[in-house]
Amino acid sequence: MGGDHAPAVVVDGAVAAARHLDAGVDLVGRTAAIEQALSAYPDWRSLGIGLVEAPDVIEMAESPASAVRRKPRSSVRVAADRVARREAAALVSAGHTGATVLSAHAAFGMVAGVDRPALATTIPTRRRPAVLLDAGANVECRPHHLLQFAVMGSVYARLAHGVDEPRVGLLSIGEEESKGNELTREAHRLLKGSALHFIGNIEGREIYSGVADVVVCDGFTGNIVLKTSEGLVETVEALLGDELQGTFSSQVGYLLSKRAFRRFRRRVDYSEYGGAALLGVAGLVIVGHGRSSARAVRNAVAMAYRFATGDFISKVEQGIGEAA
Repeated sequence: MGGDHAPAVVVDGAVAAARHLDAGVDLVGRTAAIEQALSAYPDWRSLGIGLVEAPDVIEMAESPASAVRRKPRSSVRVAADRVARREAAALVSAGHTGATVLSAHAAFGMVAGVDRPALATTIPTRRRPAVLLDAGANVECRPHHLLQFAVMGSVYARLAHGVDEPRVGLLSIGEEESKGNELTREAHRLLKGSALHFIGNIEGREIYSGVADVVVCDGFTGNIVLKTSEGLVETVEALLGDELQGTFSSQVGYLLSKRAFRRFRRRVDYSEYGGAALLGVAGLVIVGHGRSSARAVRNAVAMAYRFATGDFISKVEQGIGEAA
């Protein structure tokens, strides 16, 4: 029931995932609304799709803490409880991020050695995909939280992107150790003394250069970076479209380079990655964008399937234990 275009878009993405994955998908929410969306797919019952009734919905404008308390039968809480009872392998949500984080924390608890969960989102760079965290789970952080994010991000980069020795960069306003606020200066000291491959501070202009495989920051900063990047991509695409429609020669040039433009779109489109993994909780959670398309939902379910079959949580716990 979460997301700007729920439940129709979520149902479309879930059906697409169920068709191509060897896994069942439970749709949790108001079953009457879900069944109406499923009516476009006469064969949905043969795809391993189940319906789970949850009468309440946490709206985007609600306070997450109070809404989670007041609505124990909300779709995200019911879904999290099913994963906690091992009736499902993973939780995928495109709804209220704060409510998803709190529900997952209450249902699963935290991985040993981790105080705060972090949203790890995949970002494109000029070299290979990198990990940005925290992307919005924690507005306020302490220095040791950023150290824990760096450890989890390094484990994630190894498991999800195949990077043997991830390079960790701390997002700040300058490369020097003395730059930044008290949080980044103290976090720099902790990271420098850790066993991680810490390359020092990186500035905003370096995020997409590929200089770092893991970019660490507090959730407030990370979410602004993410939303700014999405807006920039949309603006660049719109400007390119305007220019390419301007003259006959530019239209011919577009036709000749259409494949390159498609590749560019895939590299910068968040829907290609599906969602962000919520690291630190002792259960598998993928948080999608509120504006998730059916393609994004399908890819988020595929990500959850890939991590569940790869025993991702156990590997994260092992990696954090070794780092500690």
